[in-house]
Amino acid sequence: MSASAGDERPPSHLFYQSRQRRPLIDRAEGVYLWDTDGRRYLDGSSGAMVSNIGHSNPRVLEAMQAQMARATFAYRLHFENEPAERLAARTAAAMPPEMDRVFFVSGGSEAVESCMKLARQYAVATGQASRYKVISRFPSYHGATLGALAVTGYAPMSAPFSPMMHEMPKIPAPTCYLDRDGLDMHQRGLRYANMLEAEILRQGPETVLAFIMEPVGGAATGALVAPDSYYPRIREICERYGVLLIHDEVMSGAGRTGRFLAGEHWGVTPDLIALSKGFAAGYAPLGAMVAPGWMVEPVLDTGGFIHGYTYAGNPLACAAGLAVLDEIESRDLVGNAARMGERLRARLDGLAERFPMIGDVRGKGLLLAMELVADHETMAVLPPERMAAARLVELAYERGLIIYWRRSRGGYSGDHVLVCPPLIVDESHIEEIAATLGDALAALEAELAAPL
Repeated sequence: MSASAGDERPPSHLFYQSRQRRPLIDRAEGVYLWDTDGRRYLDGSSGAMVSNIGHSNPRVLEAMQAQMARATFAYRLHFENEPAERLAARTAAAMPPEMDRVFFVSGGSEAVESCMKLARQYAVATGQASRYKVISRFPSYHGATLGALAVTGYAPMSAPFSPMMHEMPKIPAPTCYLDRDGLDMHQRGLRYANMLEAEILRQGPETVLAFIMEPVGGAATGALVAPDSYYPRIREICERYGVLLIHDEVMSGAGRTGRFLAGEHWGVTPDLIALSKGFAAGYAPLGAMVAPGWMVEPVLDTGGFIHGYTYAGNPLACAAGLAVLDEIESRDLVGNAARMGERLRARLDGLAERFPMIGDVRGKGLLLAMELVADHETMAVLPPERMAAARLVELAYERGLIIYWRRSRGGYSGDHVLVCPPLIVDESHIEEIAATLGDALAALEAELAAPL
């Protein structure tokens, strides 16, 4: 969709993924945004699963303004700053035991790369220099920088850059909902987890540094949740072979799934955690790597962590992060994500009963997705040229609902949409999302019935 009809804006000097223009935003408040023509949109995807506490929260803005009056930048090699120290302590307090060291970054790709680099430096510092391979899953998404892209399993994003990076080993993501093998879900979870052990042995355990996974899938898999048996078995395999377990909680963390960390649903503690997106909820660029002291201390003892970003621990960003955590805790937004997630899931399940093209509804809390298929029984994909998920996003946008789409089968085929509103949603917002999405699905169904 281009900008509004009759748009007389000059050509933009910005460029991102495409030439597509969108309306100019005027303001945002709570779960809604308004363009300069006065049209209102319900933010049904929290932007890119970022705006966990909603837009223009006055307490967060007040905290940022107060910090702006004091200092907006202080380089970490010259000064410590109070917001960063306090946020590090608050973050550590929200983590599993022993996960008490925090390294701030500006976004998710930086958080993932920081985890991989700390893991490598820990291996070198402890006499395990032969370990360098980071196994990940296909499909998966861990970031767009070359390091994070090397462990990302999304072919259209990584293929053009493969000559420029050291691509890492992959194992299949636990897409159990597609399997027709006669096994129950418990058995399927173990089967997919055991693929990690097989890959470690194939690569040579002495070369494998880490395994990185999203506890609840993000854009590449559409809120994929493995069977319960998968998670403890993965932890067991990593421990057996001395492989570090990295949880990419960039999208699933900060309360979105109904727990502060998605890994908490299964009681699994990883060795490293990557956070961003909802961590500062869109108020400032901020993310974090969280690590245990037993990993950090050997690295510091052998010359220090050879890594860093100019804006790491920025006082303004950390002041925003503190205020976001205050909102999450004081308003019980983690609990609200669980409660409203159940309600939204029920509404999406209802839509699946109405529309046979919805082959699967999945996720946890307010990290939910619907996969669109050509055949509900076989889960065959819709023709890629129909761009069904992208079209559904446009139809919803025209009706004032923002949702998010991606390919579900590795990037070139398959369709899913993520429905992930801010954690502040109430029952009326859920009903508005469901009604608008239903209208958009009806329009898509009619379009798909017509020849291309």
